[in-house]
Amino acid sequence: MRKRLPWILWLLFSLLLAGVLGFELFAQPQKPHFLPGQTSVGHFQIELTCNACHSESFADRETIQQSCVGCHGEELKAARDSHPKSKFTDPRNASRLSEIDARYCVACHTEHNPEITLPMGLTQPADFCLTCHEDIAEDRPSHTGMAFDTCASSGCHNYHDNQALYEDFLLDHAAEPDMMMGSGLPQSSLPQLMAMSGQAWNTFNPTRVAEVAERDWQLAHQEWLAGAHGQANVGCQNCHQPDPEAPWEQQPNTEVCGDCHQREQDGFRTGKHGMRLAQGLPAMTPELARQPMKTEASHQSLTCNSCHAPHAQDTRVAAVEACIGCHDDEHTLAFENSPHHATWTEFLNGDRPRELAVSCATCHMPRVEVDHFGQQVVVVEHNQNATLRPNEKMIRTSCMNCHGLAFSIDALASPELIRSNFHDEPAAHITSIDMALERINTGSNPDPQNPNGERP
Repeated sequence: MRKRLPWILWLLFSLLLAGVLGFELFAQPQKPHFLPGQTSVGHFQIELTCNACHSESFADRETIQQSCVGCHGEELKAARDSHPKSKFTDPRNASRLSEIDARYCVACHTEHNPEITLPMGLTQPADFCLTCHEDIAEDRPSHTGMAFDTCASSGCHNYHDNQALYEDFLLDHAAEPDMMMGSGLPQSSLPQLMAMSGQAWNTFNPTRVAEVAERDWQLAHQEWLAGAHGQANVGCQNCHQPDPEAPWEQQPNTEVCGDCHQREQDGFRTGKHGMRLAQGLPAMTPELARQPMKTEASHQSLTCNSCHAPHAQDTRVAAVEACIGCHDDEHTLAFENSPHHATWTEFLNGDRPRELAVSCATCHMPRVEVDHFGQQVVVVEHNQNATLRPNEKMIRTSCMNCHGLAFSIDALASPELIRSNFHDEPAAHITSIDMALERINTGSNPDPQNPNGERP
């Protein structure tokens, strides 16, 4: 019996180990073991929802392309994509497709390949521009001697979105000072949007609330009065009982927010805070992030209410306190000692208008002008991806509200300056504006087919 005991123990241990491994691999609804490689920072939140990008055939490029465009198509339209699919379906460019089939996003952006993932989170080979532009120096002498990987890294070109960096724009803003005095954020269109909504608001009815509310509704009333909803007289029933025939919802979910804020909700679910919700997954929590987050906020679910309290709709809290309550990276921690935060403090003290103050949201969720049923209105961009990666996308929507173009380009080119939250002057200098000015001053023509240097 003693001789058999080790074998019996070994057998039991093997069965136990097999059971644990079997549960991990097959019983768990999420199976990270089967991923072919690490996903990028843009997709890791939904990496276990394979069908978000793939169909039954993982090699079906058309289906994957539809998935890419389904999430990023509107963003590309807004950026006026300078390399649209139509450019490569043009018969005159057919020869280029044999080198790189740029009709498909996956020709450059191949997930699960950390070895080609760039610092800004994009997955692309460093030399992909060379495929079509190997002889660029023959038409543009200013490019002679440049390395194959400087197209994007030198601060001049972005494959999809050149709206802040094409030559005409560089020349138009070449003489701007570092600080644009008197500039500031666009004025909010919230009153105009509310008037355009056509909503028949249910104003506050204390008798009705007292009948159905189980908590101290008077406290909620005070919070509501001080918030944006109270000041606009958007009453309790708009959220708790939007359908008069339905029962009162004591704690309505954030789906009701989309009844009035559909654009904001769509943007939120396209960005990093809400993209899991768009795929039917549980909300993102800070503990799942790949950047430093505060431990005390690790289990907080990210929904509309994470930044906007249900009753106290104070956008000042959402613009700063909500951000630093979760984020714990160097850039965020440096904000309170930055020149930007000094302007925010002046606003809070009543010494500066909000349009001239800088919060976290000023840069990462900027006010942008959009067409809304034929009228131009200013809304807050709730999709951080629209201004974050690559960071040059922030130039027009954020930086140039207060700074000149040259200063903005230089500032965003310095990782050290970004980490310090722009505490000092830019140490780097990007020569894109200098090159454009030199071409004009010398009368050289870098592109015979585009003599004015205008964007296609």
